[in-house]
Amino acid sequence: MLEIPVIRFGKPYDSLEKQEVLHFATGEPIAQVHQANGGIIKRDLKQAQKARDALLQFSCEELIEKLKVAAGHYLKGTLPMGDGIQSPEDFYRQQSASTGLPEHMCKGNMAKNSFVLENMGKILDCLTRGLDLKILSRGWGVEDRGVVVSYQCQSPVLGAVLPSNSPGVHTLWLPAIPLQLGLVLKPGPQEPWTPYRVMAAFVEAGIPAEAFALYPGEAEAGAAVLEACDRAMIFGGAATVDRYRGNPKVQAHGPGFSKVILGDDVVDDWEQYVDLMAESIYINSGRGCINASGVWASRHTKEIAAALAKKLGPIDVKPPQDPEAGLAAFTTKINGKSMGALVWEMIEADLKESGVTHMTADYGDRLVEQELCSYLRPTIIHAASPEAEIAKKEYMYPFATVVECPQEQMLKKIGPTLVCSAITNDEKFIEQLVNATHIDRLNIGAIPTTRLNWLQPHEGNIIDFLFRSRALQVTEDRLAAAK
Repeated sequence: MLEIPVIRFGKPYDSLEKQEVLHFATGEPIAQVHQANGGIIKRDLKQAQKARDALLQFSCEELIEKLKVAAGHYLKGTLPMGDGIQSPEDFYRQQSASTGLPEHMCKGNMAKNSFVLENMGKILDCLTRGLDLKILSRGWGVEDRGVVVSYQCQSPVLGAVLPSNSPGVHTLWLPAIPLQLGLVLKPGPQEPWTPYRVMAAFVEAGIPAEAFALYPGEAEAGAAVLEACDRAMIFGGAATVDRYRGNPKVQAHGPGFSKVILGDDVVDDWEQYVDLMAESIYINSGRGCINASGVWASRHTKEIAAALAKKLGPIDVKPPQDPEAGLAAFTTKINGKSMGALVWEMIEADLKESGVTHMTADYGDRLVEQELCSYLRPTIIHAASPEAEIAKKEYMYPFATVVECPQEQMLKKIGPTLVCSAITNDEKFIEQLVNATHIDRLNIGAIPTTRLNWLQPHEGNIIDFLFRSRALQVTEDRLAAAK
């Protein structure tokens, strides 16, 4: 069994407190992860500037080149993992075993993370709108048009309190290193694998180990990371997002409430888009904030829901090793009751509301209980009105509500939406969609909500989060020297 230490800015640290990472189906221990407490984290973070100083020895361009090397190590290399080593096959099997995600999905997320590392130069060029990265390193410089600009780094490190349920979110903190900020990560209890493997790949590629701190631990550790870092990310539910709303130090990532909208001009041809809607709901076991939890249209909604139920409803649980497995397990229990059972109880309560119909009821039970875990099979609901409570819900599995709503009311009723795929050619409606401030990512046309363009921001631009644009003036002689 692997022993995985705390990493205190490059230095392994053995703690008296340890937590076992267990196989979700067998209960077999996979690793013992040493636990950090808040006191250690706060004490270490007083030296956070050393992490940035270690990275400032290299230009952003040099770090980007090292990330390309790290991409290969991460995807294909055998790397140190705690007191042992880890091959790529070990990685995705261990990740699957502890998170309940099918192995082929874990392997797919490896490819996604490697792609982002390999293409970080292009990604940063787009996120900065072509800004010379030397300006970010120095704090000021001269743009091509001859204007002095200044960007002030807001923190020597980026902290992140990471989840266990969706390995794909790790792409959001990967840009920190080439931007010359250290990383302070609190791994998810069931998913320590990605942060540790990424760090090992970075170090193997020549990036200083002292740029990295990994603090596995309980809630106290996460709170300490958020308190001690001047810029940090956290991933959680709606309550987490509400707690940090308006806090400039914390970028909170929560439910996406992503949606597919069919405009009045195309809704009569809805059958053409069933596969797109199903993909948006089902891919990656519905665990991402970019998965659609709603399909909205003004008519044909009962037929749309029936077609989606027919396509997704029969999907059943398969072993995580099966390349056809499409459902991830719920691996935790609360007060002795499985998370799957608790979620299903919430859904059943909403199904009692008038105008709400469970469209997958004829395709077998949705809740599948196993000895140590539970599953929920794809669930499609029809809501005759956007006022239905279930139309405002999102769950971490393939779940979606098909909502009937007049087009002229949709933008008022859909609520906050991370990704909106609006299938329409109505130019007036498109203009309204473009101007809707409660939609983050907007796809116009037949594009699944889950299809990302890595050259665009995911949820807020990390450059704007980590750097502050400010006024700065210099004398003519210094300006000439800078040019």
